This record gives sequence, C-alpha cells and structure tokens, in this order.
Amino acid sequence: MTSLEKLEARLNNGKHICVGLDSDRNKIPDRLRDDPDGVFLFNQEIVENTKDEVCAYKINLAFYENEGMRGYEALEKTMDILPDDVLIIGDAKRGDIGNTSKMYAKSVFDHFGFDSITLHPYMGFDSLSPFLEYKDKIHFVLALTSNPGSADFEKLELAGGRFLYQEVIRKCSNWNTAANIGIVFGATNPDELKNEISNFNSLFVLLPGIGAQGGSLEDVVSAFKSAGNNKFIINVSRAVIYAENSIRFAEAAYDKLIEYNNEITKLYTV
Repeated sequence: MTSLEKLEARLNNGKHICVGLDSDRNKIPDRLRDDPDGVFLFNQEIVENTKDEVCAYKINLAFYENEGMRGYEALEKTMDILPDDVLIIGDAKRGDIGNTSKMYAKSVFDHFGFDSITLHPYMGFDSLSPFLEYKDKIHFVLALTSNPGSADFEKLELAGGRFLYQEVIRKCSNWNTAANIGIVFGATNPDELKNEISNFNSLFVLLPGIGAQGGSLEDVVSAFKSAGNNKFIINVSRAVIYAENSIRFAEAAYDKLIEYNNEITKLYTV
C-alpha cells in the first residue's frame, strides 16, 4: 500500500487518532525502565494492543536520539514491528537548505522507512522540495502549532492583514499538486481552526494538542464535521501511551484509544 492508501483507508473507516510513540524511559513502567530494550518492549506492547484501532503512529525522533545508539536501535526495532497498513509519521520537523534537506529526506524515507514527515517552512520552498520529490510519501508542514510560543512568529500579521500561518496554508495548497501535502494545525487554536478550515482544500490536517495540552476533541471534530471534511488526524501521545503505569499499561492504552474513537464517531455522525 502507498502512504496515501494507508491513510485514506483508515480515515474512511472512521479512524482518526494518531498515537504518538513519544516513549520516555523515565515514564515507562518500572518493569521495563532498567531493561536496555525497555523502550522497544514498551512500544511493542502498545502497538500490539492498538494497531487495529489507530489512524497512524507518530514517532518523535527526539525521544530516541537522546539515548544515542541505544535509542536508534530501539527506533529501528520499533519500525520493524509496525504494521504495513498503518501510516507511520516521522516527527522530525526538518527543513534546511536543499542539499541538507536531501540528506534528511534520504535518512527519513530511504533508511528508516517512514511513510511521512513533519516539516517546517521557514526557509521556503527550496528547503522542502527534496522531501516533496518523494511523491509517494505524505508531508506535514507546520502551519499553526499547539504551543504557546506559536504567537511569536506564526501569528505575525503580514502586509495586507494576512497572518503568517495563513500564508503557509495558502502556499501548501498551491504546492499540493501531487496531493501528498498536509499541514500541522494545533488543536489548541479552535477559533482559528473554524475560521481557516474552508481554506484547507485537499490538505490533510495533523492536529496535536488534544489531551495533555488541553485541546478540545469536541471543538476539533465539530469543526471538521461542519466543513464536511474527513481529512483530519488527531495526534494523542501521553494521554494514550501513559494512560496507566502498571502491568496492564498496554490494555489501558487500548481502552483509552477506544474511548477517543467512540467519542469521535459520536461527534462526527450525530
């Protein structure tokens, strides 16, 4: 299956939750914490219990890079056990001058085998084009993020009254000739989401900020339902993978995921 086929199949089946495997050795259960393979074993149990009910998995590379070679080994072993029919997003927020981006793209797609990547657009189209050349992959460009500091740059007003994040969305729509571009839009910005959603066009939308960051699931789903838009992926990390710190942590993650899925179905279909 192509990356697009994986994502669309899950979305069309009513699956919209992306589980973030931001696995922190300091937060995983005690029985795994001191095991050199503890992060991988934690991921393995989470994946085994959630793989049929997710829209995607998102792996934040920072949570693996911080452990050096041991972390890279955990990452590669995790990639080996992830299902072939689920979109796997590499959360790396890349974007640099052309040749550097080309090397980053080779790393993420050719070496690690991710289906998708997060990118920042600050350096312009030429910093993104080496990624976009991978037309069989999906590329999520940061538009309006969920952190408080998003106001520092993303909400700066440009000449003519348009905000910077709105210009990013417009550019992404123009660049989306291969239908493989998405945007990152923080769920902690419900008013901006309602105002901007009609401009998303055919872009996929990855929404962080639900759960630990305080974003409202109801606000997000209601906005997409009102717009008749099914291309939303809601990222949840800590609220699912750390739902319980006990011997049944993976079962608790499944229960939490089902809770989210049921709530989305209720909100989107009513």
